[in-house]
Amino acid sequence: MRHHLSGRKLNRPTAQRMLMLRGMVGDLIRHESIRTTEAKAKEVRRMAEKVITRGKVGNLHSRRMAMSLLTDEIVVKKIFTELAERYQDRPGGYTRVIKLGPRKGDAAPMAVIELVS
Repeated sequence: MRHHLSGRKLNRPTAQRMLMLRGMVGDLIRHESIRTTEAKAKEVRRMAEKVITRGKVGNLHSRRMAMSLLTDEIVVKKIFTELAERYQDRPGGYTRVIKLGPRKGDAAPMAVIELVS
């Protein structure tokens, strides 16, 4: 999981961008749905899909790789138990991005990213 490389820069320095995306992936897994901009949603999807696939593998190395990305042990536990079981027979595509239209303040395109059931 090469989580130090990112496709979109999102107008932020690398460290700040990675910290923001790591937090958003944790929030997505904790709440199963978050509202954000389309660009951020697409980046969060990349990272979330990879970490959930790690959860399905379920070995110690995968758990440590997930912990290196997500600092919250409760979220990692959820990935390796609840989500790994839920997506056992699904070969990827664990998230869904739904476009919402422009944000009122700056007309940024908004979206909801959620875990599929």
